Amino acid sequence: MRAAAILLFGVVSLLAQPAKIDSRWAPLEFLLGDWIGEGGGGPGEGSGGFAFRPDQGGAILIRKNLAHYPATRDKPAYSHTDLLIVYRDSGDTNLRAIYFDDEDHTIHYMVQPSADGNAVQFLSDAATSQPRYRLTYRKTGEDRVTIQFEIAPPGKDFVTYIEASARRKPR
Repeated sequence: MRAAAILLFGVVSLLAQPAKIDSRWAPLEFLLGDWIGEGGGGPGEGSGGFAFRPDQGGAILIRKNLAHYPATRDKPAYSHTDLLIVYRDSGDTNLRAIYFDDEDHTIHYMVQPSADGNAVQFLSDAATSQPRYRLTYRKTGEDRVTIQFEIAPPGKDFVTYIEASARRKPR
């Protein structure tokens, strides 16, 4: 009976410990967790949140995002969902990502963490007849980030499409 209690206590202790992050995701560790968008509520401003979590035994990171946008003079209220999968190809040290959304967009990204570990940029692959996309997360506090999504039409500079901030939900 005592052995069973010790075994049970050991299992409970293991389950209670936070999972160790795989070293390949260290540059993105500041993004792990559940996030809530801040602000919003004004004309054209959205609300929502996202979560970054390891999946497939730590082989990939998944970000699921949900945004709600209020009605405007030109458009009814709507919601947007998307999925971003961060991975590393076999034998490659560079991180890549692929994005899918409910508007039938698919975007392939190179993932470029900053040297100081406080930002990460997702930069879409170049294609002559397609726009480029740049998604940047920047740590602004212990549990806060800013998000900037930019679009560059073919042959033009990037223009900010969305700017937002988020705070991590308590763990």
